[in-house]
Amino acid sequence: MKKMMLSTLVAAASLLAVAQQAHAGATLDAIKKKGFVQCGISDGLPGFSYADASGKFTGLDVDICRAAAAAVFGDATKVKYTPLTAKERFTALQSGEVDVLSRNTTWTSSRDGGMGFMFTGVNYYDGIGFLTHKKAGLKSAKELDGATVCIQAGTDTELNVADYFKANKMQYTPVTFDRSDESAKALDSGRCETLASDQSQLYALRIKLGKPDDFIVLPEVISKEPLGPVVRRGDDDWFTIVKWSLFAMLNAEEMGITSKNVDEKAAKPA
Repeated sequence: MKKMMLSTLVAAASLLAVAQQAHAGATLDAIKKKGFVQCGISDGLPGFSYADASGKFTGLDVDICRAAAAAVFGDATKVKYTPLTAKERFTALQSGEVDVLSRNTTWTSSRDGGMGFMFTGVNYYDGIGFLTHKKAGLKSAKELDGATVCIQAGTDTELNVADYFKANKMQYTPVTFDRSDESAKALDSGRCETLASDQSQLYALRIKLGKPDDFIVLPEVISKEPLGPVVRRGDDDWFTIVKWSLFAMLNAEEMGITSKNVDEKAAKPA
């Protein structure tokens, strides 16, 4: 365990050296030239990327951006954030508007193999579920036959919901929205009978509703959604930095390493 811990620290520290020495990749060279990482994040999802009253972003996905900036510059604050909807996110990455997409995005074969992207790993395992009104008295998603379903456009939720209803021989009416907050408001107002999304997003959206306790997440999880950061193909150095920044964070969390005790942990003999 101690050897793993020390190797994690060495790997994290060596990222800065890699970033300082590498010049082959267009993305990494552009990042170093402008002096910051441009990071694509969600348009407001508590726990993943969310701005407080002062405009400071925090969350799991934001931490990935900060770690990559620390690896390149030795300074986790050298990040600028671009909030993106699900429909906007891939175009923003393909066009170079952002350097990395750290936005609760599902790793799929079509995205990894057919869109010019590379996923650097998984930072959260999720699955699609359904949020609905308590007053409806539903106990299972299999009772949703004929329901109106709110879905965020540009997500694989659309396909997974269609497959689930077809497999269970049920009918439904999809109502799509560009932004997650819009779909939550539609559920709150009664325009939709249920909201389909990753379960983590359902719980995050529920706390933003007028009366969160009036809603429940049904027990079924109808898909596997490995979420993680994404970069463009063509810059192996930048891919390596984002990947190992993620790995270092995962191992450090498992081993209880924080910014406050990292020097103490590293000083202990293996």
